[in-house]
Amino acid sequence: MINFLRLNNIRSKTLRIFLISVMLILIVAGVILFNLYTRIFSSNIDLKGEPTAYLYIPSSANQEQVIALLEEQEWLKNSNSLKWVMDKKNFSHHIHAGRFLIKDKMSNNDLVNLLRSGVQVPIQLTFNNTRTLEDFAGKIARQIEADSVSLLTALRDEKLIAKYGFKPETVIGMFIPNTYQLYWNTNSRAFMDRMYKEYSRFWNADRLKKAEKIGLSPVEVSTLASIVDEETIKSDEKARVAGVYMNRLNRRIKLDADPTLKFALGNFSIKRVLNKHKRIDSPYNTYKYRGLPPGPIRQASISGLNAVLNYEKHRYIYFCANPDFSGYHVFARTLREHNRNARKYQNELNRRRIMK
Repeated sequence: MINFLRLNNIRSKTLRIFLISVMLILIVAGVILFNLYTRIFSSNIDLKGEPTAYLYIPSSANQEQVIALLEEQEWLKNSNSLKWVMDKKNFSHHIHAGRFLIKDKMSNNDLVNLLRSGVQVPIQLTFNNTRTLEDFAGKIARQIEADSVSLLTALRDEKLIAKYGFKPETVIGMFIPNTYQLYWNTNSRAFMDRMYKEYSRFWNADRLKKAEKIGLSPVEVSTLASIVDEETIKSDEKARVAGVYMNRLNRRIKLDADPTLKFALGNFSIKRVLNKHKRIDSPYNTYKYRGLPPGPIRQASISGLNAVLNYEKHRYIYFCANPDFSGYHVFARTLREHNRNARKYQNELNRRRIMK
C-alpha cells in the first residue's frame, strides 16, 4: 500500500531543494549582473570637484598609455574595470588622438564610447605680438600637439614655404595674428596648410584691390605694417604713421625707421637709437638703403595691415616720439620742425637718464 504521507514529504523536500537552488542561482546571477553593471555603467571618473576636464591623447598612443594618462591625473576610481570595458569594446583598435571633454562621474561605458568616437573639442589657438620664428614656434607648440622643433623645421623649409609663395625672409608674414579654431592634434604641416588658408581668406578681393591701388604687394603691405606696429602701440595713430612711410616711399626718401635697425641688430630693447647703430651694414638698415626691407620685421597685426591699406593722406614726412611718453608721436612736414621735436624728446630722455 502506497504511503502517501511519505510521498508528500519527498515531494515537499524536492520542491524546497529546487526553490533554494533557484534562489541561489538568482542570487549568483544578481551578483554577477550587479558587478557587470558596476563595471560598465557606474561612475568611475572623479574630477575632484570640477564638472569637466580635458584629456589630451597624443598621436600613436596605445590603450595602456590612455589609461596611464587618466591615472596620472588621478581621475580614475578603478583602473581594472576601465581596462575590462576597453577590452570588451575592442578599444585598442579604435584609439583617436585629440582633446576630449571628460565629465565628472562619467561611467566606463560613456568614457570608452566617447574616446572610440573620436569626437574631440577644438582649441582656440591664439597668437600675436611675435617677432621671430623661434618665438612663434614656441607659442604654437604650447597650444597644439606639434612640438616647436617640427614647427620651426616647417617654417624654415624653403621648398615648403615656396609652395605658399613665400621666402625665408617673408614667411612670418603668412601668419595673421588672430584666434583660430582647430584641433589640438594638428601636426606642423597641417598647421601650415591651415594658416595659408587663413592668409588667403584675409587677403580677399577688397584688400588685394587696395594693395594694388597703393602700389604694394600683400607681402610689402605686411612688411610696412610690421614697421608701423613697432613704431606705435596706439591703434588710432597707425594710419597716420603709415601715411608718413607711404609719403617717403612715394618720394623715394629713405624710410629711416628705427625698428628696422633694432631688427638688424637683433635687439628690440634699445630705447635710444644712436649714430653707431645707423652704420650697420644690413639690408634691413633703412637709414642706409632706400625702400622697404627684404621682409617683415615681425608678424604684422590686423590693425597694422589695415592701417597701411587705408593709410592717412597727409603731407607729413617725419615723426618722433612725444616727449610726454604717452606712446603717441609728434609729426612734422619739414626737417627743421622735426629736429625741434626730436630735441625735445632727446632732452626728456636725458632728464630720465635713458642713454641706450
